[in-house]
Amino acid sequence: MLDQFRLDSGIVTTMPTAIALLLMACAPDKPDASPEPTPPDYVGVAVCAGCHSDEYERWRNSHHDLAMQHATDDTVLGDFDGAGFRYGGVESTFYRRGGNFFVTTDSASGALVEYRIAYTFGVEPLQQYLVEFPDGRLQALGISWDSRSADEGGQRWFHIYPDDAVDHDDLLHWTGPLQNWNFMCAECHSTNVRKNYTPENDSFSTTWSEINVACEACHGPGSAHVAAAVAPGGENSSVLAFDDAARWVMNMTTGIAERVPSENTSLELETCARCHSRRAIFSENYVHSKPLADTHRPALLTEELYYADGQIKDEVYVYGSFLQSAMHGAGVSCSDCHDAHSLKLKAPGNGVCAQCHLPAVFDVTAHHRHARESTGAACVNCHMASRNYMVIDGRRDHSFRIPRPDLTVSIDTPNACNGCHVDQSAEWAATNIKEWYGGPPARHYGEIIDAARRGTVGASKELAALASDEQMPAIARATAVALLATNADTSATVTLESAAIAEDALIRMAAADSASVLDTPGQVRIVAPLLRDPVRAVRLAAAGTLLHAPPESFLQSQSEDLLAAIDEYRKVQALNSDRAESHVNLGVLHALEGDFSNAEEGYNRAVEMMPDFAAAYINLADLYREAGREDDVDASLHRGLAVLPGNPDLHHALGLSLVRRGDYGRSIATLRKAHELEPTRARFAYVLGIALNSTGSSDEALAVLHEAHERHPGNRELLFALSTISRDSGQLTRAKEYATTLLALSPNDPSVLQLLTD
Repeated sequence: MLDQFRLDSGIVTTMPTAIALLLMACAPDKPDASPEPTPPDYVGVAVCAGCHSDEYERWRNSHHDLAMQHATDDTVLGDFDGAGFRYGGVESTFYRRGGNFFVTTDSASGALVEYRIAYTFGVEPLQQYLVEFPDGRLQALGISWDSRSADEGGQRWFHIYPDDAVDHDDLLHWTGPLQNWNFMCAECHSTNVRKNYTPENDSFSTTWSEINVACEACHGPGSAHVAAAVAPGGENSSVLAFDDAARWVMNMTTGIAERVPSENTSLELETCARCHSRRAIFSENYVHSKPLADTHRPALLTEELYYADGQIKDEVYVYGSFLQSAMHGAGVSCSDCHDAHSLKLKAPGNGVCAQCHLPAVFDVTAHHRHARESTGAACVNCHMASRNYMVIDGRRDHSFRIPRPDLTVSIDTPNACNGCHVDQSAEWAATNIKEWYGGPPARHYGEIIDAARRGTVGASKELAALASDEQMPAIARATAVALLATNADTSATVTLESAAIAEDALIRMAAADSASVLDTPGQVRIVAPLLRDPVRAVRLAAAGTLLHAPPESFLQSQSEDLLAAIDEYRKVQALNSDRAESHVNLGVLHALEGDFSNAEEGYNRAVEMMPDFAAAYINLADLYREAGREDDVDASLHRGLAVLPGNPDLHHALGLSLVRRGDYGRSIATLRKAHELEPTRARFAYVLGIALNSTGSSDEALAVLHEAHERHPGNRELLFALSTISRDSGQLTRAKEYATTLLALSPNDPSVLQLLTD
């Protein structure tokens, strides 16, 4: 639901390059296109039910049917009989009047205000409530109803951020942009949603065909299908159908069923993934049957969303997990386990797994090592560990992984064994797994991702190997390619060349992003062809990288392709202009065009919309810096720090501004503050170390840099600084040690070779 979205729901891409010459180029003339056929329209669930009564009856009262409803006596589950709830010093009250439901709670200003509940949102294990504002925005209350039974601890009001003390000034407050239904939730809780945001008056007139997730949300608009169905000899094939006549045949040798035929099952998965994924939306023109990445940017296995081995951390809505699974690799799709209409499992308990996994082999103590019918004998408890979100909403990890307590020991990821055996150590669990099933276990891609996240020496070579390993899940390979952006060595070009022509769009998208670390000729050679990629997410990523290149780097046809991608980028920002992130993006684009006034306006608009958005203040400060207005740089950053006094990026940017103005005393203090607020950020430590050394504090500089090097042993900036400062301080042995390590990372770098000969 609402609380699991973060700023990655918008697309913030910095594009610092001069593109004015490209934008002045004329697009080639195109012949008049043939008239487009009239697209099919949405007809509604009542029409579908006329012919598909069985599917309709299974869908009724499902979570899709009840995803969103008008607030009525029949739909509201919470206690609105004068119930009170206290949170963060605010006493909220829920009550009824005149057939409507109301809450008195804290407003955006902090004052208690009465609001009418317009809609319910979800049904179990919790129900949220939406308030409609005069400007058309719907906001979800943070106070929610626990709809579980009283025996389960339910039938109570609770707050989805119980430990955060979210007040009216907090970014997560219910009146803020992160709890806004129009952007955050509507697409996945209703059918055929059009956000219809009007930036001129900052209002919404959001529409839907049906309030809930109905037939056409998955199958597409049905008017042509209905017309064909009633016509003599009509073809009923104009909506998306998923029955591909596949069947599963048990392999009695392995005890695991095999798909026959084994054709691609991505159609159903990509359809479900539109909502069951962590992704950013960049187009409402979703076409059923097209790849998800043509209208959305799916998240990779990033550190804020997933543990290094790919287990769920933040809520990621299944897709990214399932892509990692052996099930996906074998051709399993969503409806093999779930009824697509009722959403229920196809069999209770272990029965759903027994469809493909022979019980005589797998549902026995010799396999699971637990007493029959016990908690430990349930397949899902070992292979689909659960994690709670929004306090009580348990979500199972759909990567279907083998428990790996050895990875808990080596890279500190969770494991299913200790999820139950909380009184035992991970070493204990790993020993038992080894005794039961043998060992040592195979190397896991999580170990490579963990090493890359920490910046260890040699991470780039392992990332390259993972990226090229076609036996590995594509999302893990794409993540490896993405991590090359911070772990690239001289061999990265070869890896990115291969990734840019990979079959999977996620890998191509990651290649386009990471190619930004290459020199300009390398970027153009590898990424320019991706400007014509059939998948829009790849084209947008390619544009973001190639905007760094001077216009003269391109052939005429490449310039035209880039202009087309820039136009797509503008449409993304227009769609999401209700978000501060998009105004920052447009500000960047205006700045690159040399349009200072509109760039400044875009950044200030972002600040107005989301005062907690540090990037807006920093981009505005960069704009002033480029214009030589250093006093305005200082003012912008202090404006941000007044709202976000603990933001390390703002402190770091202010420290750099003070360095440029020669105020070294204040700059050191400010850079030190940024480093203290986020000591794991290698860049902050590097800049502080350089600043300390330049003011004569070489010993402290070395201490700061060495501590950061311990965290990021493969970081080139840190190694180069440590080597040069150690050399200049007379610590020649240590200087050569750092230089030798650096040479292993960059064997052909003449500056590194020079370090070893000095």
